[in-house]
Parts: sequence; structure tokens; C-alpha cells
Amino acid sequence: MTHLRSAVIIAGGRSTRFGDADKAVAELAGTPMIRRVADRLVPVVDELVVNCRTDQREAIDSAMSGFELPVRYALDSEPDAGPVAGIGTGLGACRGEYAVVVACDMPFVEAELVRYLFERAESDGVDAVVPKLEDGWYQTTQAVYRAESMAAACADALERGEHKILAPLDELEWVVVSEVEVRAHGSLDTFENCNTREEFEAAEARF
Repeated sequence: MTHLRSAVIIAGGRSTRFGDADKAVAELAGTPMIRRVADRLVPVVDELVVNCRTDQREAIDSAMSGFELPVRYALDSEPDAGPVAGIGTGLGACRGEYAVVVACDMPFVEAELVRYLFERAESDGVDAVVPKLEDGWYQTTQAVYRAESMAAACADALERGEHKILAPLDELEWVVVSEVEVRAHGSLDTFENCNTREEFEAAEARF
């Protein structure tokens, strides 16, 4: 029997490099970007939690209209508190034991890689499985976490005044997935994000 698997899309950041518009709901080749991310996760999760600010909810709700999985919202209690707060809030609302956390600006997220991250977490029984690329970057916004443990660790980190995204992992048991493993289950396109108008236009051309 498979356990319930959750997905958390983090959408609460202010897309300052994107200009005035909220990039989460910006149309990417005719579909809001957050919906493109969500649609790509459908094959591997059972429910979706969207972490966002209260003022974004209506537009995101509209973007998610007709989505085939249950969608719930985990609203930031204080906006702009950073990614650790957003991840903690989102994971705190999950019903699954494990959840994949994905940023709303990663429209090329690959379901096969996400499936592999879930399988690693479940078989190893760890609190987190985080890809790390050869350039040294940890891909914490395309990683699988034990929802309850990571939510608590995020709260602890914020209480200590630590806002770095790796800080919560200090108190958890976690494994790293290498770039070689990532390539075995997908491509590095999965981590591509659209922070600027230029990146957005380049992504749009690919769709």
C-alpha cells in the first residue's frame, strides 16, 4: 500500500525581479505558471497545498480552477518571512507523511525525479531527500520532506533567528541526491526557474 503523498507549491515570495506582476499567476504560454507546476506533479502526488500570501489567494484559486487533485491553502501568517517560513507553513498543512516542496517558478519540474525522491525518502526512512548539483547548490525547493518533522524544524530554526534554508536540516536525518542520480531519473531542466522576464520568455518559447 502506498502512503498518501503531498505536494507543497511555495508561491508567497515577492517576485521583485519579475516587475509588478505576481509571477505565480503570470501566463506562461497561455497557462498560469503555478498551474503548469501543479499539472506536472499530478502523476506523483495525492493532494496539493499552496503556500501563499492572503492577497494572492483569489488569483491563485482562479489559476487552479478545475485542477484534478484536492487543493488546500496554507497562508503566510506574516508575509515576506522568507522561504523557511513558507516551507514550514506549507508542510504544516499536509496530510501525507512525505511531501515534495516545489517553488512556483519551476515549470519544468519532472514527475519521474519527484517519484524517485519520494521512493528514496520512504525506503530510507529519512526526514529529507535533497538534490545537490555539482556546482554546490542544494535544491531545497525541489526536495521531499517528512512533513511534520521539517515543519517543526523550520519553526525551531526561525525561533533561533536562522533564516537560511539549510538551517532546519541541521536537526533532521537527511540524504543528498547527487547530480548523477538526478540525471538518471530526469534532466537538470527540472530545476530551471523563471525569476526574470527574460527567463520567463525563454521558458515560454519552449512551451
